[in-house]
This record gives sequence, C-alpha cells and structure tokens, in this order.
Amino acid sequence: MKVLVTGGAGFIGSHLVDALIDRGHQVVVVDNICTGFIDNVNPAAKFYQMSICDQELAEVFLQEKPDLVNHHAAQMIIKRSVENPLLDAQENILGSLNVIRNCIHFGVRKLIYVSSGGAIYGEPEYLPVDEEHPVNPVSEYGVSKHTVEHYLHLYGLRDGLDYVVLRYSNVYGPRQNPGGEAGVVAIFASQMLRGERPTIFGPGDKTRDYTHVFDIVEANLLSMEHGERATYNLGTGVETSDQEMFDTLAETLAYTGSPIYASVRPGEIHRIYLDSSKANKELGWKPRFTLSEGLSQAAEYYRSLTGPAFR
Repeated sequence: MKVLVTGGAGFIGSHLVDALIDRGHQVVVVDNICTGFIDNVNPAAKFYQMSICDQELAEVFLQEKPDLVNHHAAQMIIKRSVENPLLDAQENILGSLNVIRNCIHFGVRKLIYVSSGGAIYGEPEYLPVDEEHPVNPVSEYGVSKHTVEHYLHLYGLRDGLDYVVLRYSNVYGPRQNPGGEAGVVAIFASQMLRGERPTIFGPGDKTRDYTHVFDIVEANLLSMEHGERATYNLGTGVETSDQEMFDTLAETLAYTGSPIYASVRPGEIHRIYLDSSKANKELGWKPRFTLSEGLSQAAEYYRSLTGPAFR
C-alpha cells in the first residue's frame, strides 16, 4: 500500500513513517519543516517539502496516487493559536481542507485524521472523558482541530469519504522537540539535563493523560484496516499532575533542583484524562507502556543528545 503522511518529519509522524516502511508499505512524506526535521525522515520515504496549504499539493496526489493518507501536519501550540488565531485556522482548517479535497478528488481509499483529546473537550464535565463528552474547546487550537471533524463528517456523507479520527492525549517519547512550547516531558527533561529550572504553569495540580508515541503509532496502524467513519480517543486513562511529572523526571534524571511556578496560561484546561475503551473494543488497541517505563526510555533519549541544541 502507498501511504502519504503529512507532517512525516515531525515527532509522531516520523515514527509512523518508520513503522509503515518496516511493514513493507511505500511512504510519501509532505512536511514544510516548520517544526519537523529532515533528519527525522526515513531515507526510504519519498519526501516533498511543502505546506499542506500549498495548491501544489494536488501535484503530489496526482503523481504519487496514494491509497491512504495519514494527516498529522498541524499548528499544534495552544499559546500560538491564542496569539494568532488566523494562522492557526489557516494551517489547521484550510490546510486540512486542502488535504481532504485532494483525497476525494484523487480517490484515496481512507483518510486518518489526527485530532486532539486534550483540547477539543474543554474543561471536562466528567472524568474520564469518552467520545460522547460534549465538545466545548477553550482555545482556538481546540476549535480548529474539531472543525475539521465536522468537514470529515460532511464529506463522508456526501462524497463517501472513509476516515478515522484519532483524538490524542498528551504524547511523549523520542524525537519530541524540547525547543518548542509543547511537550512537557521533552521540555522538563532537557532543562533538567542542562541544570536549568523547569517552569510549572500554575501550582502544579494541572493534570494530563500521557501516552507513549509507540503506542500512538500502533493505533494509527490498526486504523488503516479497522474503523469506518469513526472517532477514537487514545489515552492511558491515567491522570498525572504537572508536579508528579516534575518529581518523577527529577528522580529519573537525578535532578535536585526545584521548579519555577508561573501563572496559568490562557486556553489551557485544568484536568483531563481519556476513556479509550472504544478504541480497545473496535481497533483492538491498548497502550503497552506504563508512564515509568516510557519516561525511563525518554530520559535515555535526551541523555543521548549533546550540545545546547536539542533535536
């Protein structure tokens, strides 16, 4: 099968590309290298450096004729979406529409779309959050990611597009870039290793559901053959606070410093963790990595990096 992966030079997308190639698939990567890295791209994949907003994307579909598209490319930083909602909407909504319309025009068999299980629901009315929970995002990022789900529903009904929506919890693991503003594990670990004091926004009681990138990749692979016009939460169902994350990483990395506590950032919810029983039932997916196992592996990855610039 030939698979086109948007965002395939990024943290999660590049691991997916590796897994697809390992399983014998042909892979085409589209990435503008805004937050991804060329070094992440598997040399066996065919690479196009372009934005999903570019009209030239149609030429890639015409030339490559992918059977399936996995759409990971996105503007994913909540703070940036709050400060520049026009850019957020352009990349996440208009860029996704460009991908979707090309899928329909060129007869792509299936589209896998990456949504957010942390941002679209807003402050939870109950926990854990399942797929039936009301959608009330409190950030522009959450709005833009969920808007695309409505377009998929429309094009599924009207044009017969088959798709799967994967709502990720907080993903962590090797290749996550600590130089950005997303990915607390990468940011905390790299700062601790440099002897710096990580910043916790709020008193440390904000919670998230942390899922290892290899488990997320497995769900994407399962979604290629299972699920029809379906939406799935992907998380561990375990709630971890910022303070717990700091303490666990500090112990893992033998860090003896203390965090800096700053004001809570706008657009961030206070508590969330996901119910992924639907993915377990319909996809046969279940996370394999415990948080302690995943953090130990991530810590080794960040230890292996040298110099002030972390990839």
